Amino acid sequence: MTIQELDAIRQAKKDLIEVRRVVKEQGEKLAAKTGYRKQILVCGGTGCTSSKSMQVIEQLEKSLKEHKIDDVLVVKTGCFGLCALGPIMIVYPEGAFYAQMTPEHAKTVVEQHIVKGGQIVKDLLYQGTVLSDGSIIPFSETPFYKKQMRIALRNCGVIAAEDIDEAIAAGDYAALEKVLSSMTPDDVINEMLASGLRGRGGAGFPTGRKWAFAKASQGDIKYVCCNADEGDPGAFMDRSVLEGDPHCVLEAMTIAGYAIGAHQGYIYVRAEYPVAVQRLKIAIDQAHRYGLLGKDILGLGFDFDIEIRLGAGAFVCGEETALMTSIEGHRGEPRPRPPFPAVKGLFGKPTILNNVETWANVNPIITKGAAWYSTIGTETSKGTKVFALGGKITNVGLVEVPMGTTLREIVEEIGGGIPDGKKFKAAQTGGPSGGCIPASCIDTPIDYDSLLAIGSMMGSGGMIVLDEDTCMVDISKFYLEFTADESCGKCTPCRIGTKRLLQLLTKITEGKGEPEDIVKIEELASHMKSSSLCALGQSAPNPVLSTLRYFRNEYEEHINEKKCAAGVCKAMLSYSIDKEKCIGCGLCMKNCPVGAISKTDYVAQGHKLPSLEIDAAKCIKCGVCMGNCKFKAIARK
Repeated sequence: MTIQELDAIRQAKKDLIEVRRVVKEQGEKLAAKTGYRKQILVCGGTGCTSSKSMQVIEQLEKSLKEHKIDDVLVVKTGCFGLCALGPIMIVYPEGAFYAQMTPEHAKTVVEQHIVKGGQIVKDLLYQGTVLSDGSIIPFSETPFYKKQMRIALRNCGVIAAEDIDEAIAAGDYAALEKVLSSMTPDDVINEMLASGLRGRGGAGFPTGRKWAFAKASQGDIKYVCCNADEGDPGAFMDRSVLEGDPHCVLEAMTIAGYAIGAHQGYIYVRAEYPVAVQRLKIAIDQAHRYGLLGKDILGLGFDFDIEIRLGAGAFVCGEETALMTSIEGHRGEPRPRPPFPAVKGLFGKPTILNNVETWANVNPIITKGAAWYSTIGTETSKGTKVFALGGKITNVGLVEVPMGTTLREIVEEIGGGIPDGKKFKAAQTGGPSGGCIPASCIDTPIDYDSLLAIGSMMGSGGMIVLDEDTCMVDISKFYLEFTADESCGKCTPCRIGTKRLLQLLTKITEGKGEPEDIVKIEELASHMKSSSLCALGQSAPNPVLSTLRYFRNEYEEHINEKKCAAGVCKAMLSYSIDKEKCIGCGLCMKNCPVGAISKTDYVAQGHKLPSLEIDAAKCIKCGVCMGNCKFKAIARK
């Protein structure tokens, strides 16, 4: 395919994409420009798909057909970000943002909004877009979206994820065309260096420097790899990019191949991401047919191809050398460094590896320029960062904000605060490798250096919000259980150290802790960080050390008072029934799984039935009784 043909395709769908970005267009103007009176975009990401968004699409198409409407386009997109309200559907040109859709809701929208000419169904809208006076604001003006800046996620929720024509119309492959037609490999690397882009996979190594090292390495064969393994609990940033805009990754990897002199790329993606894998396969096939992958790309003499490799879900394969070992067909175990992959990587050849989000930033840097990109963010952390916001937060979802945005802005404004009036206690960033940021540090700007300074780290972008009901010792134990299970076992500090740390934490949460256990934890953590082979073992103690730093009193309370103030550690809990409040209804007794509740001889004043009591020796502290009591007669201490 020639550049002229590529331009023609881009222009053909440019207006179609533009109307989704600018919602002030009039219906008549939309029809005149695109041939469609309205466009209905439905999220086809994993989250919304699991909530039956595909059935919503089926009902839309069925209802449109029944009403003989053929000038309305239904589009399956990637993630819109506000996952807590999925399935999400947006109708353009109005920009009406419908949330928590069902097939029945879809039928209603067609009958009222589509058939009756723009009669928006307010009851089904995302209520953040509906003001108290009944007026409707664009969803981009709601607190969740207003402070976001979408660069990596620029096309997610905007384009049809499986349509290369829409990807091209939205700007994908424009950077590749520019690079191959007017830039040298050194020009590309210099642009990446000037942008200040740092790896979004966790370590934050300057992307341009990594590419420069690989280009300078000797060898006729070099490789480009994409880390789409994303093993952190609660993280789904990379998955969402692949599901919503897979072509941006293919384009960026091809550009990197040109920059370092590589002709083969591999995308390592976990098999648990079936939607992402399927869309990658579709995108690779489409790119081949359009001459954007394979031999003589765009007729400009450069060859580059990409293959997919599926991972089996081993967390350690997120580490670059373990990932490459897995691609080679061996058990995923890390290798000692140096030599670094840029010198000796995949199959012993110079290799660069970046994660999905890093690749997603390449196109804007090339097309808009490093000077533009470097104005976003902070002095040492340029650009934006995508976070998977989860835990005890109202607006669970995917957010992308400029580096330097404070934790308070993310939690209280974008995230909508803590549900049920609870207080913010901490935020865990960086997954199992990260640390906990306490409420006292809520005004910390989110960037690489600021997070390291307070004992946490950026990581790949998971952000789990914790409220006042969270036990920080238990949180540390949770992450240690994960890393101990995921350790590949190759090196002793990690294999033994994670298990020993877990034993100490378990001992404390079971009420058997001793004062010297804290000293043992700190000494063991220090040895693990200094002597483990790879980042899994080196960073495994981080959640423990950060909680010890900011919540040491909770550890001491567990050890010295045998008490868990949050009421999480079961071994330290006790349940009792207030005989004056108990009416003797017996509901708790009927639902107790171990028969630990029985009647007493005492009848409280004003009640007809005898009160109940709990046998502490039989009680397994499951909390079922407390959940069933309508009179708040059961207390947990």
